[in-house]
Amino acid sequence: MKKASQSIVKAVALITLFTILTRFAGFFLRIFLSRTIGAEALGMYQLAFSIFAVLLTIVASGLPLTVSKLTSAETGIDSKKNNAKIVSGALLIAFISSVILCLVVLIFRNFLSAILTDENCIKILIVLLPSVVFSGIYSVFRGYFWGKQNYFAVCIVELFEQVARIGICVLMLIGTFSVLDKAISAGASLSIACALSMILVAIMYFKSGGRLGKPTIKKIVKSAAPVTGVRIAGSLVQPLIAIIIPIQLVASGYTTSSALSMLGIATGMTLPLLFIPSTLVSSLSMALIPDISQANSLGKNEHIISRVQSSLNFCIFVSLFFVPIFIGAGETIGKFFFGNIQSGILLSSFAWIMVPMGITNITSAFLNALGLETKSFKNYVLGSLILILCIWLLPKYIGIKSLGYGMGLCMILTSVLNISLLKRKTNSNYIIFKPLIIMGLLVVPSAAITSFTCGLLSNFFTDFFTLAISCSLGAIFYVVLCQIFKIVSFDTYFIKFKQKANSIKETYKKIKKRRKQKLVPNV
Repeated sequence: MKKASQSIVKAVALITLFTILTRFAGFFLRIFLSRTIGAEALGMYQLAFSIFAVLLTIVASGLPLTVSKLTSAETGIDSKKNNAKIVSGALLIAFISSVILCLVVLIFRNFLSAILTDENCIKILIVLLPSVVFSGIYSVFRGYFWGKQNYFAVCIVELFEQVARIGICVLMLIGTFSVLDKAISAGASLSIACALSMILVAIMYFKSGGRLGKPTIKKIVKSAAPVTGVRIAGSLVQPLIAIIIPIQLVASGYTTSSALSMLGIATGMTLPLLFIPSTLVSSLSMALIPDISQANSLGKNEHIISRVQSSLNFCIFVSLFFVPIFIGAGETIGKFFFGNIQSGILLSSFAWIMVPMGITNITSAFLNALGLETKSFKNYVLGSLILILCIWLLPKYIGIKSLGYGMGLCMILTSVLNISLLKRKTNSNYIIFKPLIIMGLLVVPSAAITSFTCGLLSNFFTDFFTLAISCSLGAIFYVVLCQIFKIVSFDTYFIKFKQKANSIKETYKKIKKRRKQKLVPNV
C-alpha cells in the first residue's frame, strides 16, 4: 500500500509539473490573444469554439478512456497483439466519425450560421474542423499511454502542442488587421498545432514498440458509447451558454458587438484564471482514477474511502488558496494580464465558484472510476438546468455576471449530489463541511490583507510588483492560518524534504570520499 501511495504521489507530481507548464503556456496564449485580437474577436472565437468543443467531445471523449481501460487490462504474452487490435480499432472509429462530423458541418453550414449570433463565426468554425480529425487520432494514442501509465509521454505532447500553437499563432497574427482575420488566424493556429501533436504522439507510439493490427470495433464501441453519450450531452451546455448570453444581453439593450465583447471578457479572460485550481485537481484525478478503479474491482472499500477523503480536503484547500488573491487583487490582475479592468471585476465577483467547481471535478472523477458515469451525468444535468435558467433570466438584471452566479449555483448543486452519491456507494460519511467552513472563514482576513496591500502599493509601485507582493502576502497569510488552526499540516512534508536532503548530502560525501581514495597512489 505504501509503494502504491508513493507511486501515486510521483505520478501526481509529474502530471502537475507538466500541467502547470502547459496551463502557463495556454494562459500566456490567452493573454496574447486578448491583447492582440481584442474582446470582440475573442468573443467570436469563443462562440465558434463552443460548437467545435461538442464535435471534439464526440470523437475524443469516450475513446481515450476506453483505450486506457482496455490496454491497462491486457497482460501476458498476447498483450502487444491485443493492444495493437484495440488501438487500430479506436483509430479507425476516430477517423471515420471525425470525417463524418466535418462533412455534416460543411453541409449544414447555413443552418449553423443562422443559429449563431454572428455569421462570421461559421468561418472560424470551418477553420477549426481539421482539429477534430487530428485530435480524434491523437486521443487514441493518448489513451494508450494513459493505460500504460506512461504519463510523461502524454504530458510532453500536450506541452509541445501549446508551445507550438503559441509560435504559430504569433506568426499568423503578424500583418492581420481585421477582427475576423484575427479570429480566423487564432483558429488556424490550433489546427496546425493539433496536426503537429498528432504526428509527434504517433511517432512516440511506434518508437515505444506499439503496432497496428486487425481492428477490434465492437468491443470498443460497446465500452465507449455510454461515456461518449454522457459527455456529449454535458458538452452541449457550452454552446448553449455561448448562444444564449449574447442573445439575452442584446435583448437587454446591449449591441451585438458589446455583447460579444462581454462574452469574450468572461469566457476568454476571466474563466481561464478561475480554472487554475483545476490544474492540481485534474492531476490528482488523472493519477487516482486507475487506482480507484482497481480498488473497486478488488473490493477495497476502506482504501477508496481514504483516497476520497484526503482528495476532498486537498481540493478544498487548493481551491480556497486562490480565492483571497482574486478577491483582493482582482482588478489589478485583470489590468496587468489582459489590459482589461472589467475582467478583473468579474474575477473578484466569481472567485468563490472555484470551490464548488473543484469539488465537482474531483467527485465526478471518482464516480467515473467507480462506474457511476450515468448517475454523475444526471447530477450534472440538474445543475446545468439552474445554469441555463440563470443565463436566460438574469442578464437583464445583472448582465454578464449571470454567467458566474449560474455556474456557481450549478456546481454547488452538482457537488452536493455527487458527495451524496459517493456516501451511498462507499457507505461512509465524509467530513467536508467543517474544513470548508473553517477554511472559508480564513479567506476573509487573507483577502483583506491582499486588498489593503494591493491598494497601498499601487500608489508607489508598478502593477507587477504590487501583485507580486500583495498576492504573496495574502497566500502566505492563508497558509499560515491553515497551519495554526491545524486544517492543513506541512510538518510531514518538511520532515521528508529534510530526510531527502540529508540522503543526497550523504551520497555526495561518499562519492567525494571514493574519488579521493582513487587519487591516492598504491604503495
